[in-house]
Amino acid sequence: MKTQGELEAAVCEGIRRFEHDYMGRGPKDIHTHLLGDILVVRLQGVLTAAEQQLVKSLPAEKGRDLLKQVRTHLVETARPALEAMIQEATGVTVLSLHHDISTGTGEEVVLFTLAESPILRETRKRQRS
Repeated sequence: MKTQGELEAAVCEGIRRFEHDYMGRGPKDIHTHLLGDILVVRLQGVLTAAEQQLVKSLPAEKGRDLLKQVRTHLVETARPALEAMIQEATGVTVLSLHHDISTGTGEEVVLFTLAESPILRETRKRQRS
């Protein structure tokens, strides 16, 4: 059984590995937040140099739409691996996955809805001197 912090760290590491394996590089920053039966993963600095160039070189909407389409396809293709990683980290089945990316800020958000809230170990509170 993990603490909430350990669970969130395990998800961050799993998503970091996924980004590295599928996109060729990891995010500059990543944070996971467990909110009951919902996991929110926020990645910053995920766009590759090629993706940034694509967005700049095409008309605004076309570049954005193309990049979102490619990223969505990659996430959907890898969905079974992502869901298995989340289940391993949380001990709970994933019901749904939602994904979006901003071509303006280079921020990506992945939201997992879980079948139930994970069972967590409580952290011991430190005594103040």
